[in-house]
Amino acid sequence: MSTLTSAGRAQAPAPMSVFERYLTVWVLLCIVAGILLGQMLPGPFQAIGRMELARVNIPVGLLIWVMVIPMLLKVDFGALHQVQQHWRGIGVTLFVNWAVKPFSMALLAWVFVRQVFSPYLPANQLDSYIAGLILLAAAPCTAMVFVWSRLTNGHPLFTLSQVALNDTIMVFAFAPIVALLLGLSSITVPWDTLLASVLLYIVVPVLIAQGWRKALLAKGQAAFDAALARIGPWSISALLATLVLLFAFQGAAILQQPLVIAMLAVPILIQVFFNSALAYWLNRQLGESHHVACPSALIGASNFFELAVAAAISLFGFESGAALATVVGVLIEVPVMLLVVRAVNRSKGWYEAGARG
Repeated sequence: MSTLTSAGRAQAPAPMSVFERYLTVWVLLCIVAGILLGQMLPGPFQAIGRMELARVNIPVGLLIWVMVIPMLLKVDFGALHQVQQHWRGIGVTLFVNWAVKPFSMALLAWVFVRQVFSPYLPANQLDSYIAGLILLAAAPCTAMVFVWSRLTNGHPLFTLSQVALNDTIMVFAFAPIVALLLGLSSITVPWDTLLASVLLYIVVPVLIAQGWRKALLAKGQAAFDAALARIGPWSISALLATLVLLFAFQGAAILQQPLVIAMLAVPILIQVFFNSALAYWLNRQLGESHHVACPSALIGASNFFELAVAAAISLFGFESGAALATVVGVLIEVPVMLLVVRAVNRSKGWYEAGARG
């Protein structure tokens, strides 16, 4: 993952680990495990589902913190001063992340969930599916983007400063955007739970991660890097454990309608390809360099699915269509983003031939 050394130099992130590269496989195994365990041991999972405080499931809340905090530990908010160095790429990414992606997903969700696929989906879950898709698109990715940037030879300082800026904006913009789009979709907005989700899953983890980051860096860059390597697997492990819980509750619905996952994947795939292509093209039109345009396109397309899963569970519950929709985002994240990485790498010649200086 990309970090800054104490001297301010960018340290290139490591390539994808085997675990990260085959995330889709592990997700599929967790789906199977969750469904089987939910059918064989319904009692224990129902007990876990009842462990709530202010509508927040305590076991899942703890898993989300274990999932998110190691990722946020990599983000250096001190990199925000570098934003002006690549203002065109920053501007494009912000435009796509906050002015296009959430609204394009809301439109795609309405088209496919309410219109195209509605005869084949449970009528009582249509609103919930739309809500989950909106949650998925309302926050840009903060962690895996470093991996995608590395695979495209992206500018590490641009990637770092863009992620830090997006995280800062997310604290203030996530709840209003979600509330607006849920309201436009005629979905009741539980404001107290939504704001609690922002506090629990964005603000508090950011504060913990930044305090921890400062303490580790005080011991030196080597200690910081060693800590990152040690806690890195925590995030994915916590995500997979959360998925087992989710699918233990979702198992009956999935067994009854297995095509639901495929239908929910359609709008997610379209929005990823549309937003990445838009960001890539806009950077080319503005004359931004290819090693900035690549991470810009990837940040513009990917989703902070960890936050989406947590918010969906808090807002709508384990057994909701919203939770299932966000999990579909996890399922297809790695393969679809690797396709985008391949596309921007192979089109470098086309990009540089047409970029306006």
